Amino acid sequence: MADLPYYQGMKIRAVGVVLLLWWLPGVPAFAAGSGRLYISDEGGGAVVVLDAATGVITTRIAVGKRPRGLQLSPDGKRLYVALSGSAMAGPGVDESRLPPPDRRFDGIGVIDVKSGRLLKTLPGGSDPETLALSPDGRTVYVANEDAMQLSAIDALSGSLRASVRVGVEPEGVAVRPDGKLVYVACEGSGVVVAIDAMTLAVVAKIPTASRPRGIAIARDGNSGFISDEMGGAITVFDTRTQQVLRTITLPATAGTLTRPMGLATSPDGRSLYVTTGRGGALIEIDLPTAGIKRNLAAVGQRPWGLALDTQGNWAFTANGPSGDISMIDLASGRVVRRVPVGKSPWGIVFSP
Repeated sequence: MADLPYYQGMKIRAVGVVLLLWWLPGVPAFAAGSGRLYISDEGGGAVVVLDAATGVITTRIAVGKRPRGLQLSPDGKRLYVALSGSAMAGPGVDESRLPPPDRRFDGIGVIDVKSGRLLKTLPGGSDPETLALSPDGRTVYVANEDAMQLSAIDALSGSLRASVRVGVEPEGVAVRPDGKLVYVACEGSGVVVAIDAMTLAVVAKIPTASRPRGIAIARDGNSGFISDEMGGAITVFDTRTQQVLRTITLPATAGTLTRPMGLATSPDGRSLYVTTGRGGALIEIDLPTAGIKRNLAAVGQRPWGLALDTQGNWAFTANGPSGDISMIDLASGRVVRRVPVGKSPWGIVFSP
């Protein structure tokens, strides 16, 4: 190859690398192209940045205590992550025996995506768990689990615009694409509360099956989906009338109870993907028919956080107990690789 023109030689070498990656066991060759994954490591106090095409960790950003929910700004320049000074507690833990929370560590970390640095930590109210941004990126809506409220925070100044009491153990947060309504799932109350984004007044309470966790809004903005963990179901509601349209019961996997957690809609808007926590599966729902399309078993240990790549070719799950993430080829339904990322990965987002 020494006598080949320089650029021709480089092209041949690049093709060779791609072919090698395709051939090596466990190394994915991503048809979707390059991208990054951001994973909140709750136990490790960091956000892990991973090259999606190679599965290699590029950066580990120390952010503070218990990073959980995270979201990219609409322009992709900032990453916001919820931080909490409350002690970690797994399922069934007697919280009365835990150490008292240290509210000095509550906040919303702001990461500059280009430099990979933590720029600042905004006040986020008591015990922030998850968050969502307004479509213009100016407001951060935060679920304050211990305080049973939703807080609206100015993304630039960090000032608290207002807080509204919603229900017991608020967790999942989502914003309607037009920015007019904010939704928060209240685990202990069994409802999703709809809030007027302008006035922060509660406009509706949408009943769900037991223990609603996550919320996703359809691509067209006309319907929403709620993961009901203990109910083993998905509640589908109309985002215009705030009425329940249907409840989709999810199947068990190999006799294991289904505990729906994370949600993501496909780019074409035809599928809803659901992680099942202790069920260990990834379920695909066909939205036009509301039927179960696929039940992909054993994708990871208690998969929770979920992200799709831009083309919808790959799914990525955060598997807390095993400290890794799974890379799932959706065409074949196969877990191509599992990558160790920290102590207890919680949330995950994809950025092209």
